[in-house]
Parts: sequence; structure tokens; C-alpha cells
Amino acid sequence: MTAKPYEGKDVTVTFDGERCLHSAECVRGLPRVFDTARRPWIDPDGAPAAEVAEVIRRCPSGALQYQLADGPEEKPAAVTTVVRTDDGRLVMRGDLRVGREGAEDVRETRVTLCGCGASGHQPYCDHSGRCGAGS
Repeated sequence: MTAKPYEGKDVTVTFDGERCLHSAECVRGLPRVFDTARRPWIDPDGAPAAEVAEVIRRCPSGALQYQLADGPEEKPAAVTTVVRTDDGRLVMRGDLRVGREGAEDVRETRVTLCGCGASGHQPYCDHSGRCGAGS
């Protein structure tokens, strides 16, 4: 799946459903922008662009991304961090290059990677393997 863009006046939000781990940081953080009962479920103009960007940066999987109309892309965290969750996933933040053998690397600022090797969306976790089954 490719990321679907939701264009607003001051911010464009993109969502990649294959990477979403349903942590609900977006829905809890800004329900007037992220409402799964509404279609389309993302309304980028539902809050100031800075608030939308702040909530998107909480998304641990990187399924949500943003581009400000008058600003640069999301800046990576100053310090790269890697946290292994109890169920084996790797939650990473920083200036990351993520890829698979034989494929071109992708620049990322936030990802949750599969720790068990069973994800159908390698290297990203998709809840299909042992490490995602318990969440």
C-alpha cells in the first residue's frame, strides 16, 4: 500500500495503512482531525497545522507523516533511539535509513520494525507475526 495524502490548507497528512499499528495516538491526541467514524477520516484543516504535526510525531509506526505548506519536512529526533518492546518489536526514532536487502533504503524519522521476522510488510511490523500478535 502506498501512503494516501490528505491535503489541507497549511498541512498535508499522509497515511500508510500497512504500517499502522493502531496505537491510536492520533485519535486520542486530536479527534477533530483524526476520526475513524468519518469519511474521509483525516481532516488536516480540523486544527492548526502545528498541532496536527505535533500529534503526528507521536505516531510510533510512522504510518502518519506530514508536510507543512510553508515549512520543511519533519525533522528527525536529534538523538537516534531504538527501543525493543516486550513483544519484540523495534521502535525507532531519528535520522533513519530503512531498507531490505536488494532494495533502496527509505529515509524515515519514526518506524516500528518487525522483531520476529514474520511480518508480511518487512521490515515494518504489521502485527502478523509473534511480536505483533500480543498487542
